Amino acid sequence: MNQPSAETIALQALAFLAGSPEALHRFVAVSGADAASLRRRAAEPEFLAAVLDYLLANEELLTQFCETESLAARTVHLAAARLNGDI
Repeated sequence: MNQPSAETIALQALAFLAGSPEALHRFVAVSGADAASLRRRAAEPEFLAAVLDYLLANEELLTQFCETESLAARTVHLAAARLNGDI
C-alpha cells in the first residue's frame, strides 16, 4: 500500500464518520478535535492514521465502513500501518 492510497482510504473514513453524527461525536470526543481542526488536520498523515485507528478499534464501525466502501478490513489495516509509519 502506498502513501497516497492510504491517505485516500483515511479521507474516505473521515467522510464516513462525518456522515454519522453519533460516530463523529464519539471520534471528536476521543481525539479532542473540533470541527475546525478536523478540516485543518485532514491533510496530516498522523491525523489520518488516528481516524483509521479509531475505526479499527470499533468493529461495528469498521464493518459498516468496509461494506460502504467495498473494502476488506485488511486494506484498512494496511492503510493504517502505512500512515503510522509501520510499513
